[in-house]
Amino acid sequence: MDAAMSGTLFMAFLLVFLIFGLVALAKGARTVRQYEKGLIIRLGKYHGMAPSGLTFIIPFVDDIVCVDMREQVISVPPQKLITKDNVTVEVDAVVYYKVVDPAKSQFEVQDFGYACTTLAQTNLRNLIGDRTLDETLVARDMINTNLREVLDEATNGWGVKVTRVEVQKIDPPRDITDAMSRQMKAERDKRAAILDAEGVKQSQILQAEGTKQSEILKAEGDAQARITRANAEAEAIKLVSNAAETFFKERAEIMRGWTCSTIRWRKIRSTLYLPTRD
Repeated sequence: MDAAMSGTLFMAFLLVFLIFGLVALAKGARTVRQYEKGLIIRLGKYHGMAPSGLTFIIPFVDDIVCVDMREQVISVPPQKLITKDNVTVEVDAVVYYKVVDPAKSQFEVQDFGYACTTLAQTNLRNLIGDRTLDETLVARDMINTNLREVLDEATNGWGVKVTRVEVQKIDPPRDITDAMSRQMKAERDKRAAILDAEGVKQSQILQAEGTKQSEILKAEGDAQARITRANAEAEAIKLVSNAAETFFKERAEIMRGWTCSTIRWRKIRSTLYLPTRD
């Protein structure tokens, strides 16, 4: 009877031990995903880092905290801010960050998301307050850069790197928006009127240039025609003059020959005392 009782107790103890071992084994086996880092906490103190995959820890003594190492995003809720020229605008943003030191990200800051959101809102208030509305609307990239630099410097000790900051919207009040719309419409109408005037002016200039060029070409043509006519007339006169000179020279030669013959004849006749025939 005692042997049977002892055997039963032993079997019960063995069963309890086996169940306890299985529970301890199940509690000690942990899985760390590829994009995570496992922090082993032993009795409340950081002990080491577990690699990705299956990891065994001491049950009931160790605990493991998995830290996501992927790039993540925090949405900064909209807030109303006052610009330098006392215009209220509603601004929101998104912050992209990545954990570079999982231990610091867990032990140096209690809630990084809340801390980063509050820090972004505070710095947005400062950045918007130093600019007028017009400067704020055109300096979105500068605001993004300045805010990222401030957040990156502030979160450097938390084991987190801020990779990008994007201001999503900057919404002025409705009356300011309407005024800006009217101003932009007036500017567009002004530019359209200027372009129309420039077009008319350019058209008139081109017409005047065309008329001027036409008159110049016409005058040059008339001058060239006159020069050609004058050259032709001069050539004709030259030809006539040459012809006349040649003709009269021949006539003069003939007349001179006749004159010389007449004079010689008269001399001969006077010598012979021949009567003259008148």
